[in-house]
Amino acid sequence: MDLADREIRTERLLLRRYREGDLDRLAAIQALPEVARFLYWEPRTRDEVEPALGQRIAQTTLENDDDVVTFAVERLEDGLLLGDATIFLRSIAHRQVEVGYVFHPDSGGHGYATEATRALIDLAFTELAAHRVFARTDARNTASAALLHRLGMRQEAHFREAEIFKGAWGDELVFAVLADEWSTGRKLDT
Repeated sequence: MDLADREIRTERLLLRRYREGDLDRLAAIQALPEVARFLYWEPRTRDEVEPALGQRIAQTTLENDDDVVTFAVERLEDGLLLGDATIFLRSIAHRQVEVGYVFHPDSGGHGYATEATRALIDLAFTELAAHRVFARTDARNTASAALLHRLGMRQEAHFREAEIFKGAWGDELVFAVLADEWSTGRKLDT
């Protein structure tokens, strides 16, 4: 699926492809220690963010296992870049899709990440014919776990000390929802 020109509008957000003009705002977001806390990198400088932005711009298709597309998430009312939402085509054969998100802390508590992630889950089920959509988060990231619960995803796993993360053993949580559960909107056991 080619998503180079794709835009997704929700009630309050525009999910769109990244562009070169997003560099300063993306760099400002990724420079924050509270943003980098649960990510695989430390706070980044503008020079470090520039190639990451180029990669986001270049990744436009979901056709092969592990292809990834990241959408810039912009608030409709004022055009402010709030963060991003990412969709990963993890397995074509098993129809598995992963979603993820990174938002500026100032946008927290308004439901923007939930709204954006819901839109990507809808895309996964309706246009990619996914059977299962999942998300992973650091077990200490309680805000992210709460978001996934709000979306109706069930916690499927708690991997204890699954990897060395920033110099210490870290736990990982996995949440998921199946296509038939999403389409019927039934409440999942959590």
